[in-house]
Amino acid sequence: MKRLVFESWLLLLYVDRIMRWRRFRALHRIVRETPVKPGIPTRLVPHENLSRAMDCACVLYFKRVLCLQRSSATTILLRRHGWSAEMVIGAQLLPFKSHAWCEVRGAIVNDKPYLYDIYTVLERC
Repeated sequence: MKRLVFESWLLLLYVDRIMRWRRFRALHRIVRETPVKPGIPTRLVPHENLSRAMDCACVLYFKRVLCLQRSSATTILLRRHGWSAEMVIGAQLLPFKSHAWCEVRGAIVNDKPYLYDIYTVLERC
């Protein structure tokens, strides 16, 4: 588990640097183009363990981790471990709020399951 938390923490740092020095378009392209690593389904690390490792890494990160950074890093982490994950960006009109989360096979894995009741999906990558 320590290795997964460390890998998650490094991904948070990587995404943080992209968000700081480049535009959203670059982050979107990186997440969209990150391939799913082929793996044997019985040897995959459970996506719950990967999400838990990312949660721990967020607690240990040196600054507040926002949903876009967390969801981008979680999507990349899951894909590196063989899961076909998608980052989803949604918005609520009144009052205006936006949010990002990660899904595996249409199920939200790093946030509350009722997000579809609050947000309209704008983008999937």
